[in-house]
Amino acid sequence: MIPRSETFRALVESDPSNPLFRFSLGQALFQENNFPAAVEHLHKAAEGKADWMMPRILLGKTYLHLGQKNLAKVAFQEALKLAVAQGHEEPEAELRQLLSTL
Repeated sequence: MIPRSETFRALVESDPSNPLFRFSLGQALFQENNFPAAVEHLHKAAEGKADWMMPRILLGKTYLHLGQKNLAKVAFQEALKLAVAQGHEEPEAELRQLLSTL
């Protein structure tokens, strides 16, 4: 069976500046426990869409898996600002909980 990441990798190669393709690839790599490779794509997805909370949440979780708590904290803080500004209560609660552990 072909890993999901390979499907999304082809999409990223066809349109490297597409933040949705980058997020989908980063998410697939995260699910495959390929955290080092996920960072690049999640970071580019977040950069590509300044008001998109989800890549920042997953980027923070990826950094936690890599033992990089300071970077995780920054990603979670950025995501929390967006969650509050956009009225996303459940992600806000999750982010506050995650930040309380760092």
